[in-house]
Amino acid sequence: MNPLLKSRKIIIMKLLANQEYSNAESAARRFIELYPDEVFGWKIAGAACFYLGRYQEARDFLLKAVVFNSRDPEIFSTLGNALFYQGRIKDALRCFERSLEIDADHSPALNGKGLCLMGLSLDRAEEARKCFERALSANQSQPEVYCNLGALLSQLGQLDEAVDLQRKSLELNPTYAEAYSNLGHALQDLGRVDEALDALEKATQVNPHSAVLFSNRLYALNYHPDKTAEDIFKSYQEFDRLFGLPHRASWIPHSNDRDPERRLRIGYVSADFGSHVIGYHLEPLLANHSREQFEITAYTERVGSDGLTARYRRLIDHWVPTKELTDEVMAERIRSDGIDILIDLAGHTSGNRLGVFARRPAPVAVTWMGYGYTTGLSAIDYFLTDAVMTPPGSEHLFAEQIWHVDCPVGTYRPAPDMGEVGPLPALTNGTVTFGTLTRGIRINHRVVRVWSDILRRLPGSRLVVDNKSFVTETAQARLAEQFAAHGIERERLIIGYHSPPWDVLRSTDISLDCFPHNSGTTLVESLYMGVPFITLAARPSVGRSGSTALIAVDHPEWIATTEAEYVDKAIALASDIERLATIRAGLRAEFEASPWRDESGFTRRVEQAYREMWRRWCATPQKK
Repeated sequence: MNPLLKSRKIIIMKLLANQEYSNAESAARRFIELYPDEVFGWKIAGAACFYLGRYQEARDFLLKAVVFNSRDPEIFSTLGNALFYQGRIKDALRCFERSLEIDADHSPALNGKGLCLMGLSLDRAEEARKCFERALSANQSQPEVYCNLGALLSQLGQLDEAVDLQRKSLELNPTYAEAYSNLGHALQDLGRVDEALDALEKATQVNPHSAVLFSNRLYALNYHPDKTAEDIFKSYQEFDRLFGLPHRASWIPHSNDRDPERRLRIGYVSADFGSHVIGYHLEPLLANHSREQFEITAYTERVGSDGLTARYRRLIDHWVPTKELTDEVMAERIRSDGIDILIDLAGHTSGNRLGVFARRPAPVAVTWMGYGYTTGLSAIDYFLTDAVMTPPGSEHLFAEQIWHVDCPVGTYRPAPDMGEVGPLPALTNGTVTFGTLTRGIRINHRVVRVWSDILRRLPGSRLVVDNKSFVTETAQARLAEQFAAHGIERERLIIGYHSPPWDVLRSTDISLDCFPHNSGTTLVESLYMGVPFITLAARPSVGRSGSTALIAVDHPEWIATTEAEYVDKAIALASDIERLATIRAGLRAEFEASPWRDESGFTRRVEQAYREMWRRWCATPQKK
C-alpha cells in the first residue's frame, strides 16, 4: 500500500475512534477527492455522517461504498443502522441480514437485526432476544447490546433483568445517555420513581441538548407521589426555556387565508396511528369529522402498520410519514401544506415531535389526549380539556391556555371482543374482590397504604393487580412485600398479567383507581364492563381523569377528595352487595347512554372548539 495512503487512513481512523466525527467526515471527504475509487473514504464518510445523525447522507455514502466492496459486513451493518434511524426498518433488516450472510457472527449486524425485529413486532421478541444474545456471545464488551436487550426485556415486563442489563451497559460506558434513560424507564415501571428520576437526570446531564431525554424525565415526574403540581410545572417551564423559547426568533408570520368560516386544514401529529389506546378515542373523532368543514392530514411518526393503521388511512385525506424528517424539514412541510390548526397527540410520550411545534409551523397549535398534561411549550396555544380535569384555578399549571369542552374530553369505542358484563362475582365468591389494571409506576407508597386500609377494614376481601409490570414472580413478590408491611397477607393478593383483561374485569367487583396520577383508558373499560371504581381527585389534569370518567356517567358519588374519604367510599360500596349487584346490572346501559358513547356529539364539540380557535386567530392579525 502507498505509504501516504496508509498514513491518511490511519489518521482518519483515529479521528473516528476518538469520536471526532466532524473532523473524520471532513478528512474522509478530502480522501474521496484524492482517491475516488477507494472504498475507504466512502465507508468512513458514511459512518461519520451516521454518528452525526445525518442519516440520509450516511446512506448515500454507504451505498457508494457497496459499489466498491459488496463483501464488507461492516458497510452493510452501518447502512442498516442509517436506514433504521430513518424509520425504514424492513430495508434495514435486509442490510443486516446481508451483513450476516457475509459474517454470521458480525456483532453490529446481530445487534441491528435485533432492533429491527423489536421495531417490527413484539411477536418477534424471542428472535430479537436471540440476536442480542448471539452478539454478546461474540463480544461481551458492547454496552449498546446490553442496552438494547434491556429495552426489549422492559417491553416484555421482565423489569428486574432489564435493570441489571442497563447497569451492565453503564459499567462499560458510564456516559451512555440512552442506557441511563432506559434504566429510568425500567425503574419507573417498577414503581421506583425516585431512582428512575435520578437515572433520567443523569441521562440529561450526559446529553443536555437532547429534548427526548428531557421529555423522558418530565414523563416520570408526573407520577411522583409527593411532589406538588407547582414543583412539577417548574420542570416543564425549564423544558420551554431550553427547547422552546430559542426558536421564537425564527418564527415566520403565517400567510393562511384569514376567512374565519372557510374550510380548515387540520393536521394531527402522532406516533400512534395504529394499535394503541388512543385509537379508542381518536378513531371515532376521525370517522365523524365533517369533510365539508375540515380537510384532515395525519403526520405519522409510526413505523410499520397494522389493521388500525389501515382504518386510519381510510379516514384521513392526506397521510404524511415523518420518521425521516428533521424538525426543520417537517415544520416546513406543515407550513407548505397550509395547515391551519396543528394538533399534538403525544405530549412527552415516545415519538413526540414537540420540536416541530416549537417552530410554530401553523397559525394555531393544540395539544390533546395523548399525554394528559401540559407540554410546557408556550408555542402551543391551547390545552384541550374539560372543566373536571382542569377546574378553574389550575391555569397557572399549564403553559398553554386551557380550552374547555363539555365533559368528557373524549369518547370511547369498545373493543369488539370485550363480551358481556356477567354477574357480580361477590354473589358466588362470598367476598368482595377489588381490582386494578394499572402499571407499576402508579402504585406508590400512598396507594399501597390506602388500599391496605381498605383490605384491613373489610376482612376476607381480595385485591387483583393485573398488568404487564407484574408478569414476573419477582415483581409479584416485591409488590406483595409492600402490602405485607401494612399487615396484608399474600393470599389476599392476586397479582399477575392477562391480555386482554376482560375476564379479569368480569372477576372484579370494584376497581380502585391510583393517585396522584389516575389511570386512563382502563377506568373507562372498567365502567363498560359493569365495574364501578373509586377515584381520588388530585393534581390537574392527570390526577382527575378518574373524576372525568365518573362525571360523564353521572356517578360523582364515587369521587373522593381525601385519602380517608377514598377508603370510606370503597368500604361503603363493598358493604352493600345488593346495591353493588344492581350497579353492575345497569352500569353498561348507563355507559352506553352517556357522552362516552356519543361519537357524533363529541366530534361536534371538538370541531366547534377548532372553529372558535380559528376565529380568534383571524381576529388577531398581529399574532404569528
